[in-house]
Amino acid sequence: MDNIIQLKITLQGTKPPIWRRLLVDKMTTFEQLHHIIQISMGWTNTHLYEFEINGIIISEPDEDLDAEFGDKFFDASTVTLDSIITDTKEKFEYTYDFGDCWEHLIVVEKFLPRDTQTKYPTCIDGKLNCPPEDCGSISGFYSLLDIIGNKRHPKRKEMLEWLGGDYDAEYFDKNEINQQLASLDSYIKEMKELRGNY
Repeated sequence: MDNIIQLKITLQGTKPPIWRRLLVDKMTTFEQLHHIIQISMGWTNTHLYEFEINGIIISEPDEDLDAEFGDKFFDASTVTLDSIITDTKEKFEYTYDFGDCWEHLIVVEKFLPRDTQTKYPTCIDGKLNCPPEDCGSISGFYSLLDIIGNKRHPKRKEMLEWLGGDYDAEYFDKNEINQQLASLDSYIKEMKELRGNY
């Protein structure tokens, strides 16, 4: 039985593309998928998110969204991938941070049998580092890269300090991502506790 879904997630507007390829259980909820994407891309889970698929919005419970979309709005913690995704080549969108509006295209590439030697979810491939949080969307990201790449730029020192000293746009470490994904349950619990403290 094909219980595993292969997804390719690409951050829209990036050239060359910033992307990840993941294997996830079909019973994964969209809330869990949100956290899997956060870890895999390198985001810090400090903003709101939503998935949109076939006109349906899947997100955290929100009275405003519920009122706006009615029966087209679903709680991400209760909806599983297998209840929405029915075929390969399906595409849907994931938006993270409604200020910077990081839009990701997710493509369903394959359905696969479970490999007993593999721990799911897992990242099997990818390219490049995701942008730093709060850098001003795609245009702000590329402006930031121009600034820190120019040793004579008057704002370079300031931007590097803001970044904590360094930022490597080429960085991608599949093993590091999978180490974090191996602790997904504790990560989700920690994120919920942090959210509860605000």
